[in-house]
Amino acid sequence: MTTRAFASVFAGLWLLAGIPVAGASRLATGAVELRDERSANKPAREGPAALLELTDDELKARVENDLPSLGSLTIGRPGGAILINAVSMPAGPGWQIAPAADTWGTSETMAGIQTAIDKVHELFPDTQPLFIGDISYADGGRMKRHESHQGGRDADLGFYYKSGQPRWFEAGTAANLDVARNWALVRALVTCTDVEAIFLDTRIQKLLYTYALSISEDKAWLDRVFQFSRGYKNAIVSHVPLHRTHYHVRFYNPVAQELGRRAFPYLVDANIVKPPVYSVRHVVTSGQTLGLLAARYGTSVRAIMQANGLTTTQLRAGRSYRIPVKTAAPPIAPVVIPLRTLPTQTPAALATAEWPTMMSLYGDRLASLMDIPWALGFSLPRF
Repeated sequence: MTTRAFASVFAGLWLLAGIPVAGASRLATGAVELRDERSANKPAREGPAALLELTDDELKARVENDLPSLGSLTIGRPGGAILINAVSMPAGPGWQIAPAADTWGTSETMAGIQTAIDKVHELFPDTQPLFIGDISYADGGRMKRHESHQGGRDADLGFYYKSGQPRWFEAGTAANLDVARNWALVRALVTCTDVEAIFLDTRIQKLLYTYALSISEDKAWLDRVFQFSRGYKNAIVSHVPLHRTHYHVRFYNPVAQELGRRAFPYLVDANIVKPPVYSVRHVVTSGQTLGLLAARYGTSVRAIMQANGLTTTQLRAGRSYRIPVKTAAPPIAPVVIPLRTLPTQTPAALATAEWPTMMSLYGDRLASLMDIPWALGFSLPRF
């Protein structure tokens, strides 16, 4: 399958999933339609998802001449990423920024956060603002306070407390958490956004799980949302230490990730970003020196010494050494966004708000969508 065809399938997956809320319309504006349903009279470039249809030559030209027109780009993994054309979390009545927080990210991440918070306020109009902590630096890269948060897709969100007053970084307990609002937030993240993961202390998970059961949420669905209950490896909510004071939410960014992946070589060629450093393994043979290895791999003696913790230039024959190499990004398959993990019913306690269903999101295309992962060699999406 060609790169263009693959991008078309990818775009179709995202367009069908969509972000069906006001947050998406305000922060990721533009009408989106499948390419085969476009009217000949409509412009070819309508919104962010339409950028996935750019040819390689068109994308290269945008990188060189009109980089802002590509919108937010995120390149790499959460623990080592670059962020381009970042946007800052805008002001809003439903949230406030935590002290000293760096809240730069992609427009898709901002839309996802707003979507979830808006859903809580739809259910509970008198809800106090939620604290938002770190997302990323304006250009991505390592944050001293985090191992991830490097590509504008990770966000720290606070808890809702019984006092009604917003607090930041206070450990959640059965005594102080407003479980109804917190469950509404988690449910909105899972069902209304393309969330990849939510990292949360198991003690908080159990409080939310118990409450969800008490309002008649489907247990089988909850067991696929919370990893602690059945150990389901693809569960969205999983335990990570030090996450008893906030939610660490990681979003898929269908457009920003795919465009970033495709644009990366052009960004390097245009000297907009530096080539990343990768390590290759080299087994030293008799007579090889650091200088020889540095010349062979286009690096420096000092870089090799630092990568291996060497204090002398002596090498041991037969030993494997890490050689840092600057090069273009290795081939990475396009991101395929899984179908959302949706419940089969909505409890009466939450019925005053509108929630997505498989039919409302995917409609009569669901059957054909289910066939796509098999055709591309991927496993079936989660439910």
